[in-house]
Amino acid sequence: MAVVGQRHSRHTMALQGASVPLPSQHAILTAAVGVPYYEVVPPQDVQPDRPIGYGAFGVVWSVTDPRDGKRVALKKMPSVFQNIVSSKRVYRELRMLCYFIHENVLSALDILQPPHIDYFQEVYVLCELMQSDLHKIVVSPQPLTTDHVKVFLYQILRGLKYLHSARVIHRDIKPGNLLVNSNCVLKICDFGLARIEEPDESIHMTQEVVTQYYRAPEILMGAKHYDSSIDIWSVGCIFAELLSRRILFQAQSPIQQLDLIIELLGTPSCSDMQTACEGAKSHVIQQPHRPPSLAALYTLSSQATHESVHLLCRMLIFDPKKRITAADALAHPFLDEGRLRYHSCMCRCCRTIGGVRHYTHDFEPVCHQPFSYTFEDDLTSVSKVKEKLHKFILEKQKGNRVPLCLNPNSVSFKSFAKEYVVRSNINDFIVTLGFVVAIVQIVHVIKISSISFLYVCCEIWDNTIFQYYRGNVD
Repeated sequence: MAVVGQRHSRHTMALQGASVPLPSQHAILTAAVGVPYYEVVPPQDVQPDRPIGYGAFGVVWSVTDPRDGKRVALKKMPSVFQNIVSSKRVYRELRMLCYFIHENVLSALDILQPPHIDYFQEVYVLCELMQSDLHKIVVSPQPLTTDHVKVFLYQILRGLKYLHSARVIHRDIKPGNLLVNSNCVLKICDFGLARIEEPDESIHMTQEVVTQYYRAPEILMGAKHYDSSIDIWSVGCIFAELLSRRILFQAQSPIQQLDLIIELLGTPSCSDMQTACEGAKSHVIQQPHRPPSLAALYTLSSQATHESVHLLCRMLIFDPKKRITAADALAHPFLDEGRLRYHSCMCRCCRTIGGVRHYTHDFEPVCHQPFSYTFEDDLTSVSKVKEKLHKFILEKQKGNRVPLCLNPNSVSFKSFAKEYVVRSNINDFIVTLGFVVAIVQIVHVIKISSISFLYVCCEIWDNTIFQYYRGNVD
């Protein structure tokens, strides 16, 4: 783990345990056909193209941009046009990646040139290369000091303030979606579940968002409408995880997740459960009344102070309307040192000239204007999304930069294609098996009454797998 705020040379920036594979024969990126340009000659010790991450979205590779020799991340979004829901989500995510400009939010550096629309099935995006993520850091043996916690939390909230000012709810804030480089600079990534905050409370929003461990209680209790406060709950869970190096609410089912939350926060009042479905309310009311046990937060770590626990308690509030906002959290005294350290030697918004640090006038900027989603109004079919997305990428490539495409003859590309096919088949099996196991665990772990059983059935019915086939996930 790098010392927070300390600059490192190129040879000392690698994370502990990182291996350097042998160079590959051909680079996976090349200039688009028919575009003359002089390729930058990479240094002799350049790293080869290699995979660095897998997920439901596909795969991410570390590659070299032939235009300037810099290492970047190449993200593949495969099978984009399987259905209207997934295709709209990819289009929305891509527009967000191209729209956001903030140090603590991942953005698109470039998009690879698409083929003719008849063969257009996948999207490839270039982003800034980040060496690790917060999940890998938390589970690693590397020490996490109070300084690390403060500067990480400051950056998470700084990025969230920007997103929320753009009226965007991330809906999947978790350690794995918080990328970190070797200088401890953090960026929020993965906007596959992100959407615009909906002011109309009569419009229903999907409950199958946010990884279960970081899911806010209002979502667990079936709220049909929610706002950006669900992201703050997730940050609170991550804050506690940074302090203790373990997941705060680690349950085997959504209902057990809710029970663990109540065990810490106490039984919620009726006003706290205003947005909950009737089945969830009945489930809570049937349980013995529990007083709050927030004092347990002091046992998370020897680093837990009055200031840290106070901020954590402001994030972990049952009623979303009473939960602290990202902007207010940034003003909390606990983050003063994190702000100072970040802007003293880590950020790009401040400059050191002649040995004197010149600070920006706005430490936590907001988005210049809300993200517009009017482009979705006429996306009524997969073919329409495909047409609009193809046009959007081509328009983004109009500029001074040389367009890039994949080199299908490269050894790296062949390995990449083969590895993704194998892993996607394994992932499909794991998801299906995990879903079956989850159902068994829900029924086995919980003492089910008739009303609770109805709640369980609702949870199963609202599962993403079923919603995927019903085509109503948004």
